[in-house]
Amino acid sequence: MTIVGDTSKLRLGVNIDHIATLRNARGGTHPDPIAGAWAAIQAGADGITAHLREDRRHMRDADMTRLQTLCESENIPLNMEMAAVPEMLEIALKLKPKAVCLVPERREERTTEGGLDIAGQHNRIAPIVRALTDNGSRVSLFIEAVSKQIQASARTGAKVVEFHTGAYAHALDDGDTEKADAILVALRKGAVEARAAGLEVHFGHGITFENVTAIAGIPEAQELNIGHFLIGESVFMGLDSVISQMRDYMDAART
Repeated sequence: MTIVGDTSKLRLGVNIDHIATLRNARGGTHPDPIAGAWAAIQAGADGITAHLREDRRHMRDADMTRLQTLCESENIPLNMEMAAVPEMLEIALKLKPKAVCLVPERREERTTEGGLDIAGQHNRIAPIVRALTDNGSRVSLFIEAVSKQIQASARTGAKVVEFHTGAYAHALDDGDTEKADAILVALRKGAVEARAAGLEVHFGHGITFENVTAIAGIPEAQELNIGHFLIGESVFMGLDSVISQMRDYMDAART
């Protein structure tokens, strides 16, 4: 099985969804998530991530079109997060983003609350992966660091897995260091297994200044996707400063 290349440079994908959330709270056009994406790029983001949800609670269809135009002009990948459903597949096939991350989605959740069940839904997800790949998008699957999900992901033809770090973040927030340590062990083992299966390894969800070091220090990691924390802290620090500081933490974890 082919192993992906050098992992020394850890990329930072900035998720701008919650700039759109703030805009939508009042209606209108401000703040503009595309302006936020531009600011993130200028601050050193390696990619822009945006989740077009079925209920359009933050990003809108027109936002995605404008983001794709911006990212193409700046030679920065747009990573479109989406549910594995026909409506979103049709949009992604027309948009042609550089990357697509398939994620679970439930209307009643505040945010994504776990990984996809690739092992149980292989026959539904594999054709979507194939269609997106044939259309020129690199597909990642948002999963838990569980062996059966990793192996099932590899069988779909996806090139990337993004491991859900939310449970790790929540355990630390709750002061349950024993649980956090166990989850971190699973994430590390999952990263090794995914690499051995020829998959590129990403991590995302709930990452902050306080917990990024352990995740960024996993040798197989090639990209972190971070959104809510960066956008929230930018209210106090400014987006350029918060991205720069996160970049510093990530780089320090690799030295």
